[in-house]
Amino acid sequence: MNFEHSPRALALLQRLTDFMQRYVLPHNAAWHQAVQQGDYPPPFLDDLKTLAYEEGLWNLFLPGLSDDEPGTRLDNLDYAPLAEVMGKLHWAAEVFNCSAPDTGNMELLHRFATPAQRTQWLTPLLNGTIRSAFAMSEPDVASSDPTNLQTTVRHEGDGLVLNGRKWFITGVAHPACKLLIVMARNAVDDSGAPDIKHHQHSMVLVPLDTPGIEVVRNISVVHHHAPEGHCEIVFRHVRVPADHLLGGWGEGFAMAQARLGPGRVHHCMRTIGQCELALALATERALERQTFGRYLADYANVQEWIALSRIEIDQARLLVLRCAWLLDHPDMAEPAAVRAQVAAIKVVAAGLQTRVVDRAMQIFGAMGLSPDTPLAQFWTWGRALHLLDGPDEVHLRSVARHELERARERMGASSAYFTTPEQMRTPPHLSA
Repeated sequence: MNFEHSPRALALLQRLTDFMQRYVLPHNAAWHQAVQQGDYPPPFLDDLKTLAYEEGLWNLFLPGLSDDEPGTRLDNLDYAPLAEVMGKLHWAAEVFNCSAPDTGNMELLHRFATPAQRTQWLTPLLNGTIRSAFAMSEPDVASSDPTNLQTTVRHEGDGLVLNGRKWFITGVAHPACKLLIVMARNAVDDSGAPDIKHHQHSMVLVPLDTPGIEVVRNISVVHHHAPEGHCEIVFRHVRVPADHLLGGWGEGFAMAQARLGPGRVHHCMRTIGQCELALALATERALERQTFGRYLADYANVQEWIALSRIEIDQARLLVLRCAWLLDHPDMAEPAAVRAQVAAIKVVAAGLQTRVVDRAMQIFGAMGLSPDTPLAQFWTWGRALHLLDGPDEVHLRSVARHELERARERMGASSAYFTTPEQMRTPPHLSA
């Protein structure tokens, strides 16, 4: 198992870092000012995107791109450090066409779309001319168990009709959002699958301007209002052509799993980037601020916070890189083991962000609660990450189930490490 990044990835990392310093960061204050004034996306964003495209810093993920599709074709391990750099500035990923949920949606379309669907939706997404959203979570059921989802899709003549309600749908308020990928329950189960529970949902490609779609509201997250939106949507007899079905009927969960792994690595590495920035801000603050005649950096508790943050960041990064390597080498581990790793990094990243950023906010004092630093926003999304893509408890359950299954397979193999009275009376013997 080798976590070393390729020379090409390291070269791209240096170019990306330079681009961020030279072009993106100087626009950060202007980006926030534009958003506060309701000018979203800011007019300079397209100029930055054009420049990134011309520099070859575009679609830095998706290793399976064809020769005529724009992108760098990095695998998960090589893309990971680039995601970390982009994560330090929450709007930077869009400059390089690497924003969620577009990245996951492009992954889905690249793997499962028909040629016509690729032309209509994947090509403009790869070119950055449109944005998209992924509609899964629902307000009326416990979405932590995705088999509960109640939004329905049914065949009607030569079309598909959807009814239901979704919420916390990221990206819908972006003016360039044109496509929803909707996970919906089959109104009639005719998939023929023996495991009905996990074959009763399908994915449907729904243009956002389809009649019957109502964007009810943009939901704030811990009082943070995202301009791109985390929206509640109602579908009332929304009708699309039958050829808007993505993949097979009843195969929604299988496709969602395929989307999950790389996207989880992207999220976690962006989180690690934010934690690195939070630690950098905290250490600099500790070296320049004094209380009671001493610099904050001289207090033992502050030193402990700094040390713990450094240790935890490095631990988390290694775990995520291990997961990325396993995703790139599927023959090196059982699928169940890889799924457990994908679940584990989500839990670790969420806990990391809330702890590291909380310590940094404490060092900053009142300023850490203000919008003058990125810390309050980092903490908000760290807290949200405990629920996004499923709550921590569901992922911990997945890890535990995998570990218990491993224990069942080796049941009794560890008993030789006991030193019970019965074992003490049994003379040792050498195996032939």
